[in-house]
Amino acid sequence: MLISHRSRVPVARSSVVASSRRLLLSAGAGLAVAFATVTPAGAQQNLTSPQEFFGHEIGADYVLPDYTKFVEYWQLLARQSDRMVLDTIGLTEEGRPQLMAIVTSPQNHRNLDRLREISTRLARAEGLTDEQAAQLASEGKGVVWIDGGLHATEVLGAQQLLETNWQLVSGSDAETMRFLDDLVILMVHANPDGMELVSDWYMRNPNPQERSSGGIPRLYQKYIGHDNNRDFYLASQAESENMNRVLYNEWNPQVMYNHHQTGPAGTVMFAPPFRDPANYNYHPLIRTQLDLVGAAMHNRFVTEEKPGVTMRSGAGYSTWWNGGLRTTVYFHNMIGLLTETIGNPTPMSIPFLPNRQIASADLPYPIEPQPWHFRQSVDYSVTANRAVLDVVSRHREQFLYNIYKMGRDAIAAGQTDSWTIWPKRIAAVEAAARAERESGNNNQGAGDMAFLAGFSRMSYDADKMMTMLKDPEKRDPRAYILPANQKDFPTVVKFIHALQKNGIDIHQATSQFSANGKTYPAGSFVVQTAQAFRPHVLDMFEPQDHPNDFPYPGGPPSPPYDNAGWTLAYQMGVQFDRSLEGVEGPFRKLTGMAEVAPVTVAQAPSNGGYLLDPSQNDAFTAVYRLLGAGREVHRTASALQAGGQSFPAGSFFVPSHAQSRTIVQQAGTELGVRVGVAQSRPAGSTRVTLPRVGLVDRYGGSMPSGWTRWLFEQHDMPFKLVFPQELDAGNLNSKFDVLVFVDGMIPAVRTGGGGGGGGFGGRGPDASSIPAEFRSWLGSITAERTVPQLKRFMEQGGTVLTIGSSTSLAQHLGLPIENHLVERKPDGEVTPLTRAQYYIPGSLLEVAVDSTATLAAGMGSHAIVMFDNSPTFRLTPDARARGVRPIAWFDTDTPLRSGWAWGQGYLQNGVAVAEADVGQGKLVLYGPEVLFRAQPAGTFKMVFNALVK
Repeated sequence: MLISHRSRVPVARSSVVASSRRLLLSAGAGLAVAFATVTPAGAQQNLTSPQEFFGHEIGADYVLPDYTKFVEYWQLLARQSDRMVLDTIGLTEEGRPQLMAIVTSPQNHRNLDRLREISTRLARAEGLTDEQAAQLASEGKGVVWIDGGLHATEVLGAQQLLETNWQLVSGSDAETMRFLDDLVILMVHANPDGMELVSDWYMRNPNPQERSSGGIPRLYQKYIGHDNNRDFYLASQAESENMNRVLYNEWNPQVMYNHHQTGPAGTVMFAPPFRDPANYNYHPLIRTQLDLVGAAMHNRFVTEEKPGVTMRSGAGYSTWWNGGLRTTVYFHNMIGLLTETIGNPTPMSIPFLPNRQIASADLPYPIEPQPWHFRQSVDYSVTANRAVLDVVSRHREQFLYNIYKMGRDAIAAGQTDSWTIWPKRIAAVEAAARAERESGNNNQGAGDMAFLAGFSRMSYDADKMMTMLKDPEKRDPRAYILPANQKDFPTVVKFIHALQKNGIDIHQATSQFSANGKTYPAGSFVVQTAQAFRPHVLDMFEPQDHPNDFPYPGGPPSPPYDNAGWTLAYQMGVQFDRSLEGVEGPFRKLTGMAEVAPVTVAQAPSNGGYLLDPSQNDAFTAVYRLLGAGREVHRTASALQAGGQSFPAGSFFVPSHAQSRTIVQQAGTELGVRVGVAQSRPAGSTRVTLPRVGLVDRYGGSMPSGWTRWLFEQHDMPFKLVFPQELDAGNLNSKFDVLVFVDGMIPAVRTGGGGGGGGFGGRGPDASSIPAEFRSWLGSITAERTVPQLKRFMEQGGTVLTIGSSTSLAQHLGLPIENHLVERKPDGEVTPLTRAQYYIPGSLLEVAVDSTATLAAGMGSHAIVMFDNSPTFRLTPDARARGVRPIAWFDTDTPLRSGWAWGQGYLQNGVAVAEADVGQGKLVLYGPEVLFRAQPAGTFKMVFNALVK
């Protein structure tokens, strides 16, 4: 069944076999689609080879088929082969069908519903005994996911998918037949839109030797480009949602393989095992089975005389982070594999790196420098795929049973007292041990390590320390309760949607109930941890505690693969209670996506109107709709009561009007926005307008800008994309009221003798080398040309919003704002902090907020922000007199709430968010990533408030 990519609601399919036998018929790029029943062909000798269809082998130099041809070829093979059927798992953001080929033996195809049922029952582990699970494991088939094309400029991924699929449907060797008998192989194209764009861009040059995928004009996923591999716990994009549905709600594969590029310099490929740190939430079988599969991969490369494959310390990939296509599966008891492989249709060379010529445990078989062709990379990828299929085939029952065991253990841990041991808890035990030694109660020698070593040999003291680690107050929750009466409950529903898209079971109260001495209203959500995917539940609610990771004592921190902390409930501002005991009540298990509680809006008197609470993000959606329809909206100057409801200062008043009531009622019914009725217009309220918003982007596309574009569209905020040439042309006030610069848009101020200018990110390709339609996107933002136009824009009444590094605009303008993250010595010398002193990769920190400021209307006294070595400001003594005001700041020396913050004490008293008067206009500085990947809904209001003038 095709799933509308706009509905965002998973639709159950009545039969996996029936749906997978539906073959998408398409004329090509137009994607006018229809379904036809496929009758599998019985004669494998009639298959059309890639050479026959494409006119070249897969991986030939200087050619790159696009997605249209990909679809046509898979359709053809599905008609010809009794080993392969196609499933359209949904539509992409650009409306293309996203295909999954299901490859297995004809006998398994006839039994596909049963095999999917077995895989799902074992993954969910509910209501099974160990004996029943073992029987199902014996009856079932291993389910292996292999994808390609997620990062579309990593062109190998989609091509290896074509070649592997061909070998599996056409091969008659004993190994291939064993794979087909033992396994169900799900082959998924992860980014159809990107393949179409990148392949067509590469092939546009008629001279093969001059072809390149460089200089692509826009992101290769409609909104988020490379960040499409950063979306799998939020699942905001259509492609992410499609794949999550297959992974966590329909097929539940035991092993999934996510292909990437490019390999570390001097090698061909990085393959598992991965380096530390490993996340503490998932089952130890994840680590050991990763080692098992990784060993099988490396062993096969050596056996086949394919050198140059590295592992572990050969690259920076770890298993700490949640959110990627291959990492989120760890929290669902699945083995997630990643390889990074070199290769491009344009031939290349493996360079000489001395340290890559020495064999080691992490590079067992070095490769010599040499020319390299794309087909060689395809062959390496096929070897890796076959190694994975081989090990799962040989250990089929073990993989099937172990996914059950991990789910069974997760359910048991959610039903009993359990503890997750984090670095901070170990540190607390060590501190207690030191304190006891210093008090003289135990004398084990001078050094801490000697003391602890001796301590571990003393059973009484060891028991004492374990008692500390297993403090009853620090045990893992058995449930999380999300009250329905919190201010922004519609955002809670969106959080619940993210969990559901990850296969998490959700319960909702049908009436009022009590737990742990507290009463909760009907409609509250309860997330029980006694479920197979408990590791993901914990990871979305609990803080991450990233270990201190240094290459050597006193050295700079080793950066994590992605974020160090991400707790989604924290980011979204969701209020919840942790229940350390089991929670029972009048609950129903949700079978469909959670829905907001519709709000009925009373009729306002003719002289009165409607009130909307800015504490709710979707209240701004209603306001943008109202203003877009030309309706009148005001902001209140102070808090007020209406109909027994409280509304904070900065709330919105909508005068009574038939059209206004329709829009407000729609917001209440569809979005769950809280609406009050005022008998008259509140005193002191001021009318607001919908600003003309320009969202700044650049040639090639900015991921933060793309995320912001998606977020604005979700909230019906009208805007126009703006590129450097238009900014440099000036006269901006005639077109815009607000300009938004995301992270990475405005260059840093140069220091030293180089002058004060400079561009950011280069000007892009030569205009003559790209189609005319994209030439207006070229250029770069510079201090010399762009900043004076922005200054003029603000002086004449415009507002500029800057996020992350783009806050350097304040320094360009000479505002009384300095870098807070410096060391101020007694002699007055000021030096920047070194990375050994201070390092905070993507983590969640708490800031104090001036909620009386319009920019922070609807927020509380504190907020959690996503902070990624973000700018932090110091306001000079004359800043307030010159119109600069702090909006959010660090009021403690321990602001970390989730992640890793080395040297966090340096942040104390630093300003995180500020606004400054510039002439008649305003500059807003958001140091933290307040819109980061559309996740931190708790800080969206800081931007939404600025988009109402």
